[in-house]
This record gives sequence, C-alpha cells and structure tokens, in this order.
Amino acid sequence: MPALNSPARIRDNAHKHERRNALHTLVGLLELAAHDWEDITGRVREPLVRALLVGKTVTAAAHGIELSVSRTSRLDPRPGTADGLVTVLGNLIDNAVDALLGHRAAAQDGPRIEVTLDERGPVTELRVADNGPGVPPGRRRWIFVEGASTKRHTGAGHRGLGLALVSDVLREHGGTVAVTERRGGGAQFTVRLPRTAGCTGGREAS
Repeated sequence: MPALNSPARIRDNAHKHERRNALHTLVGLLELAAHDWEDITGRVREPLVRALLVGKTVTAAAHGIELSVSRTSRLDPRPGTADGLVTVLGNLIDNAVDALLGHRAAAQDGPRIEVTLDERGPVTELRVADNGPGVPPGRRRWIFVEGASTKRHTGAGHRGLGLALVSDVLREHGGTVAVTERRGGGAQFTVRLPRTAGCTGGREAS
C-alpha cells in the first residue's frame, strides 16, 4: 500500500476529486433533462458549469445543505476552457460542504452555500461562500498546501487535496484565490481567472 502522502497516494486522491466532479456533472445533466432548473440555467450559459452546479445542488440537498446561485450571477459559454472552471468550482463547493458537515452547530440559520459567478471584463470571478465555521486568518494560506486539511484528523493522514488542486490550476493559468470571512460569519473563497486562460482541468499530481 502506498505511503499516506506518497506521490502514488496523492495522484490517486487527485483522480478521486476529478471523478467526483465528473459524477456530479453527470447527475446535473440528468436533472437538467428531467426538470426545470431555470434559477440556474437562466444565469449560467456555460453547459459544463451549469450541469456541475445542478449536480452539486442535488448532492448538497441530500446532506441537508442549501446550495444556491446568486441572482446577480452570469457566466457565458467558454468553449474549450470550461474544464478548469469545473475543477476549481467543484472543489470549492466540496470544501464548503465538508466544512458544513463537520460543524453543523456553526450554521444557526441552516447550512447554506451561495455561489456567485461574474464576467468582469477579461476576468471571470467565482465566489463560493458558506455559513460554516470560517477559516482563521492564520490558516488561510496553509489550507492550499498539498496534504493540508481542515477536516478532523482521524488517524488516516491528512486528507485535504481539493484546495491544493484549486491553487495549482489557478497558478498554472494566471488566476488567483483569496479567502475572507463571509458577511454574517463563515468563509468566502474568491477566484479570479483570466477568461483567455486555456484551463484544461486539474493537474496530474506527482
């Protein structure tokens, strides 16, 4: 069996994150075919990101978490460059779900995640906010380190990798990510990614 933080284990975990995003995108496509999701389809015109959001919404609801897309959101189609957005957005949403599942008591008004997508000139901006426990200022860089995790240590090693993948995708394509406190409590992750960046998805961890 590979060591807990060996290249083989890290690569396997990276693939698991990508498979989870792909599965949720497929769930979203099936939901879009069966039901009216005008609250998302009317704002998000990029097909892969739209399907991902529907799939993540369904999965979050199964855990008792409300996931919504802000009314101000807009995302136009990005032919050939949407895979990177799926990696970044999918892993940020998964991180928010994990935070809420691990700290239910922190969400007094019910666990919620809000996604905002915006085209700001040559930059696409994504924001994922949750009303969980937040991220202390001293840990806001550490959580993007490969192997770091805000999840409770269970003896199985550090399991966090999704945020490291987010950081790597953005670094490779000239994007940035910042963590701040959400208004009213919780965490907000803000991503800025050049629209011309040819993101092709998560890295192959080595």
